[in-house]
Amino acid sequence: MGKESIKTHEDLAVYQLAFSAAMEIFEISKKFPVEERYSLTDQIRRSSRSVCANLA
Repeated sequence: MGKESIKTHEDLAVYQLAFSAAMEIFEISKKFPVEERYSLTDQIRRSSRSVCANLA
């Protein structure tokens, strides 16, 4: 059928979507209010990176 084989987790479509979402979350979180910079922002960024790490 012409499908390419998957050699690493980075070849998975779901991993690529999760990575893209994590990068977008990082950019959006830069615009959060200063008072949320360390608590909420850090938690959101860590959780978005966790998705990619768990898929790997």
